Amino acid sequence: MCGIWALFGSDDCLSVQCLSAMKIAHRGPDAFRFENVNGYTNCCFGFHRLAVVDQLFGMQPIRVKKYPYLWLCYNGEIYNHKKMKQHFEFEYQTKVDGEIILHLYDKGGIEQTVCMLDGVFAFILLDTANKKVFLGRDTYGVRPLFKAMTEDGFLAVCSEAKGLVNLKHSTTPFLKVEPFLPGHYEVLDLKPNGKVASVEMVKYHHCRDEPLHALYDNVEKLFPGFELETVKSNLRILFDNAIRKRLMTDRRIGCLLSGGLDSSLVAATLLKQLKEAQVQYPLQTFAIGMEDSTDLLAARKVANHIGSEHHEVLFNSEEGIQVLDEVIFSLETYDITTVRASVGMYLISKYIRKNTDSVVIFSGEGSDELTQGYIYFHKAPSPEKAEEESERLLKELYLFDVLRADRTTAAHGLELRVPFLDHRFSSYYLSLPPDMRIPKNGIEKHLLRETFEDSNLLPKDILWRPKEAFSDGITSVKNSWFRILQEYIEHQVDDTMMATAAQKFPFNTPKTKEGYYYRQIFERHYPGRADWLTHYWMPRWINATDPSARTLAHYKSAAKA
Repeated sequence: MCGIWALFGSDDCLSVQCLSAMKIAHRGPDAFRFENVNGYTNCCFGFHRLAVVDQLFGMQPIRVKKYPYLWLCYNGEIYNHKKMKQHFEFEYQTKVDGEIILHLYDKGGIEQTVCMLDGVFAFILLDTANKKVFLGRDTYGVRPLFKAMTEDGFLAVCSEAKGLVNLKHSTTPFLKVEPFLPGHYEVLDLKPNGKVASVEMVKYHHCRDEPLHALYDNVEKLFPGFELETVKSNLRILFDNAIRKRLMTDRRIGCLLSGGLDSSLVAATLLKQLKEAQVQYPLQTFAIGMEDSTDLLAARKVANHIGSEHHEVLFNSEEGIQVLDEVIFSLETYDITTVRASVGMYLISKYIRKNTDSVVIFSGEGSDELTQGYIYFHKAPSPEKAEEESERLLKELYLFDVLRADRTTAAHGLELRVPFLDHRFSSYYLSLPPDMRIPKNGIEKHLLRETFEDSNLLPKDILWRPKEAFSDGITSVKNSWFRILQEYIEHQVDDTMMATAAQKFPFNTPKTKEGYYYRQIFERHYPGRADWLTHYWMPRWINATDPSARTLAHYKSAAKA
């Protein structure tokens, strides 16, 4: 996890513009560098480093002797870089996983390069020999990327929008900043004056399609057909592989553990594999909640079962409310459910950074979208509609759960790894018949639970524990986190403010006082940038007025049972 930043064709003083790059210094607490591009006095790269692989030669932009005309700034992890190196017999100059991007690009061009990368990434690649600039981002947008471009060809790129919003350019008083779309790459021409012109924007991978790099990986052969036992075996193979490849690091590994199905499966499998790899330190797991939190109790049970070194972080409502401002600044969004869920994740990340030496943190993000884990999937009109909804959620992860997971951990210099969004695992899961993936017998994620039923990885009651949103599970059922927030905000936003909400916020007008309060904070930090969020996250197929699962009839009936 790092912070990348670059300018092309700036008409302002670069030493002043570079101050904007310091806004993302939290993403790389180990080192930073600014570097001008030879022959282009108005182009430069900025890089903040979190040293996870190759402590000695990992600084960026990456440049190697073989390709003096290539400059690479990237944030991410390429898990198959050694496999690609061996297969194509590339000669490496460093041990950095990102060096593979340079070799693949030289061998087959940008399209083949992005399709061959098994991992998470956002990159800026400059080719001064062919006068091209390339931008690329992974399938689900696990690693963030924002860009700003003017009509006269000034281009600015950064891991987070906060590194771009204060940039100055002569042709516009307000620089339009927007997220770079996941699963895409862009080709731009570099002009002699350092400015650029977009040539094409290409969607290179759909989450349903098996990735091209699958041809070269060493996963044991999967069995054909959709018999239940066959599917369960294939899923176990692919999930094991998704965790194993993510052990690639020189830093200590930890794991977030809410006690829900997803994080528990990740933690149990991770601990098993760390033992097999004979790693010399115990796995640290981390749970957060208020007193009487359902998550804390469940996480403690999982930790005892798997034998991790478990840490519990307690916080009270006042502490949670106090960090709302810095959380929204870090997130760069005002989405209600994202803000709610981010408070706990922000506080636990802060604890990990301050009290432990775990830096690479595993988590269960992406599973609910992939495996139809949200409670409202019980109301899907058909398996086909559920499938469509699952793919929509995956496509929008970069606006919601993946955004939350990245920003709350990166704010404290941690790197997050999310095995459920592994290319092979997710594309195989999406290839299964729609009726295999829907909730069954009143239980969501039934197939995933069945897959690990005989593995003894988890206690049975955890394996079959009903879905609990992270923002809900950190509190007791009697007093949910969203209720605590709403009670506090009731005294911060009055009815007259709500009456003028549509005039003040014509785009994504907040319908509740809670939404209004978050929007106010967002606008204070990022005025006029509300379009970064295209819409609020809300459940489908039901007349929901709040995104919390605890407001749904299915949750209430399950809680009583």
